[in-house]
Amino acid sequence: MRFELPAEKKLVHELVMPLRWGDMDAMGHINNTLYFRYMEVCRLDWIFAQGGSTDLSGQGPIIINAFCNFLRQLAFPGDIRVTMFVANPGRSSFETYHTIERTDEPGVVYAEGGARTVWTDYAAKKSAPMPDWFRAKLA
Repeated sequence: MRFELPAEKKLVHELVMPLRWGDMDAMGHINNTLYFRYMEVCRLDWIFAQGGSTDLSGQGPIIINAFCNFLRQLAFPGDIRVTMFVANPGRSSFETYHTIERTDEPGVVYAEGGARTVWTDYAAKKSAPMPDWFRAKLA
């Protein structure tokens, strides 16, 4: 089942990365777990560019669910473009959506997915309101 991007979404980031030989599995295509890794790398690249941190004594985002629709098989060699959108910001959560295309086939979506992200107080291990500086990045 294909997902539909929300009407109210914001394109926030694109990242090009190489497909690696070691990303392939015994079936000769990129292993399905790597699609989640590609989305994660794009999401973190964007979060760090916004001033996000890996300081686990503070606050920051965590993923509470993730999904991926595998539309076509990716295979080495090549480069992919992962495009990221954000939508539906709430008090402490927002949605991320991604598309994955090969750079040599622009417009052909190989996978699409996303995740619900919750701003979290790491020490308290519970959600916290998103800070204004981060919320502004979602608007």
